[in-house]
Amino acid sequence: MARVAARLSTDGEQSTHPVDEVLPVPKLALYGFQHVLAFYAGAVIVPIIVGNALKLSPEQLVYLINADLFTCGIASIIQALGIGRIGARLPLIQGVTFTAVSPMIAIGLGAGGGTAALLVIYGAVITAGIATFAFAWLPAKAFRTVMRLFPPVVTGTVITVLGIVLIPVGLNDAAGGLGSPDFGDPKNFAYAGGTMLFILILMKIGKPFLSSISILLGLVVGTTVAFLLGDAKFGDVSNSAWVGITTPFHFGAPKFEWFPIVLMLIVMLITMVETTGDTYAVGDIVGKEVDSETVARALRADGAATALGGVLNSFPYVAFAENVGLVRMTKVKSRFVVVAAGVFMIILGLLPKAAAIVAAVPHGVLGGAATVMFAMVALAGIQTLAKVDLKEEKNALIVGVSLAFALLPATVPVFFTKHMDPDLSSLLNSGVTLGATSAIVLNLIFNGLAKDGAHDVPKVELPAQVAAAADTADTADSADDAESAAAVPDPSGEGEAARTPAS
Repeated sequence: MARVAARLSTDGEQSTHPVDEVLPVPKLALYGFQHVLAFYAGAVIVPIIVGNALKLSPEQLVYLINADLFTCGIASIIQALGIGRIGARLPLIQGVTFTAVSPMIAIGLGAGGGTAALLVIYGAVITAGIATFAFAWLPAKAFRTVMRLFPPVVTGTVITVLGIVLIPVGLNDAAGGLGSPDFGDPKNFAYAGGTMLFILILMKIGKPFLSSISILLGLVVGTTVAFLLGDAKFGDVSNSAWVGITTPFHFGAPKFEWFPIVLMLIVMLITMVETTGDTYAVGDIVGKEVDSETVARALRADGAATALGGVLNSFPYVAFAENVGLVRMTKVKSRFVVVAAGVFMIILGLLPKAAAIVAAVPHGVLGGAATVMFAMVALAGIQTLAKVDLKEEKNALIVGVSLAFALLPATVPVFFTKHMDPDLSSLLNSGVTLGATSAIVLNLIFNGLAKDGAHDVPKVELPAQVAAAADTADTADSADDAESAAAVPDPSGEGEAARTPAS
């Protein structure tokens, strides 16, 4: 077994950062497939919801799902591997943003539904993607000024909001999936609870390798049990085609209309906050310094992926918080694991039969695993907020009031559906939108623009750095091996030395 490249040498330096470590192919495949399974439900739920709302045929819906998976794979490779100054080069999975669901449905229904609606949506998506990509190329000084809108009190709040908003998604899956005839059936909760318990046991008593693939094993074991009990159905696999190719503008040439474009631009502003928060969060988790250039590269990847999504019959893309939670749980820090996941997603996007196998994971099993991961997303946000002085009343108010706003759509949905203009409702009926907007505005009111370097993690003493390095080892290192390591430098040369992750 290859030793982890994060191992400290006798002069206190690392030859390769754990993020840049290329794991053996079997591990890359295994960890990458785990990311795919963890991400799959979130990846396909957006085209399913939008396609059903627009009254698309089953064949058109399958095409949307395959196109989404195919584009997700390309987008994730761009983000993790990087192309020039595009891509954060961090273990960030790209997926279709939930924030865009309500606006896209509103745009589609306004255009009359069906494939004609998709053409209007794609015109808005392509335009918003190009605008996001262009924004991320602002001069460094101007970009840093904009990034000062997102200090830890904002990004930490947004990540926490994402976790809190996503947890009900996992719980709904644990109940059997919204709209399913057996929603709320105790057997679904039994599958969810059993899967969750299995994962937690592996995390508690398993060896490091077993712990790192606990989500994958939980999904496999849960699905196997469900199959043996007759609750996992694989009949759709035989009915699916072997190969399905995604072609540009499959449904026709996109249409560009001003209101849908404005709506999608606002959506992309929110996704920029999400990606910014996720980038800082995963940087803390993997011990990689994140500066304004790293964020800019991440946002360029978002913009490029979104524009590509509009071309390849998909939707706006964002760094997926769910998989940030998976990185936090497994401590597998290599970005090449995400590249492997991207390859798997491309294959799934080309092979409807393979996608049908993954889709056969029962909702209850998926919900058990997803709930654990979404909770870890919220924890990542709380860890970011740990950098904030919450004894300051103004910071406490920013976090508390923003969390309250984020819960409004879920707790009082009638306010948005019956007492608000449909166009405005399509924008505001989102906990992420309200929570993020509240955090940004309240922070400006109470704190103004953050100082440069607000996201920097303070230097700490040696023991914490030893612990950070040991997290990535194949086996436990002794403290004596790392005693001489005074700092863990950033091998990219971009940042200051010795940043320690919140792990």
